[in-house]
Amino acid sequence: MNWKTIQKISEETGMSQESLRALKKKGVLREKIHWIKAPNGRVLINIQALEKWLLTGV
Repeated sequence: MNWKTIQKISEETGMSQESLRALKKKGVLREKIHWIKAPNGRVLINIQALEKWLLTGV
């Protein structure tokens, strides 16, 4: 599965949930590329896109 919750990403990467939310809010992590809002209202992060951003800044 390519999409995980902010909580799960935080546990796996060591990045805090607050830092992930701040990157989302600032627009660094872009909607429909790095994250989506699921029908139930939860924010899901694309693992592959996040890894690419971490390695290249894109």
